[in-house]
Amino acid sequence: MAFVDEMTFHMRAGRGGDGVVRWLHMKGKDLSGPAGGNGGKGGDIYAIASRDLGLLARYRNTKEFIAENGGSGESNSRHGKNGKDLIIEFPLGTIITNQDVGRQVELIEEGEKKLLLSGGRGGLGNEHFKGSRNTSPNESTEGAIGEEADFRVELRLIADFGLIGFPNAGKSSLLNSLTNAKAKIGSYAFTTLEPNLGAIHGRIIADIPGLIEGASEGKGLGHTFLRHIRRTKMLIHCISLETEDIKKDYATIRKELSEYSPELMEKPEIIVLTKADIPDSQTLKKRIKEASLLGKTIYTVSILDDSAIKSLADALALV
Repeated sequence: MAFVDEMTFHMRAGRGGDGVVRWLHMKGKDLSGPAGGNGGKGGDIYAIASRDLGLLARYRNTKEFIAENGGSGESNSRHGKNGKDLIIEFPLGTIITNQDVGRQVELIEEGEKKLLLSGGRGGLGNEHFKGSRNTSPNESTEGAIGEEADFRVELRLIADFGLIGFPNAGKSSLLNSLTNAKAKIGSYAFTTLEPNLGAIHGRIIADIPGLIEGASEGKGLGHTFLRHIRRTKMLIHCISLETEDIKKDYATIRKELSEYSPELMEKPEIIVLTKADIPDSQTLKKRIKEASLLGKTIYTVSILDDSAIKSLADALALV
């Protein structure tokens, strides 16, 4: 199922149950006093955070979420049952915007639960209106309508490290080597069509789909996922050693980040030169020297070199 990171829904909390007019029936007395119960409260709607990134895809064909209505009051002063709350799971990092009032909630911790809409209060039964001057009230009230609104749901990944770089920079292969992830890889552009996650030393690494020149203006696939980079704590900038110009490749990606959001330029960044097994030794030394001039910490790896992968993994554990 395809990755989904933005959707809109209509949501409606439950309506409160109606209060009722009822009477006590005692032997010898038809109407022994008011005994109509209050209606139950309508169900609320909550959002709860989950680590399942595929949750939004499950809702692809869902247009509306509706909580249960409260039950009507009953005889013998029994209140109607409260409507069941509706609890909707959303991925960690989701921003949920009530488009009617502009209010936002963010889910940033697993299991975090946020109220989106409140159910309507229950109506009052005739027993509620009993008093010294009104011993036989014949009135009740209807339950209140629950809150209702349109919501925009946007997922922004939360990760410790974000793998960025051109398509074919070896990001997915690196993720698979560093973690137990099983990201799809291939020798063609845009193999990664959705962010992939892996864990290392308790830290989350996100493989962000490849950027290209013009991504911040909507070209290619990367622009769709630039938002996810904003929540990563550190950038791991992957540059393939197949390139003819490391400086140009680096500057192109940095330009796209800057044009999308200048704050991305302030994030800590390391450079990982990938596919170190491809160039000959002389070219490899030349490329590493070029990269060292960029003023960043440099790591050189090949997925065929276990020691290089381990050195990078150990370094990330210390960040």
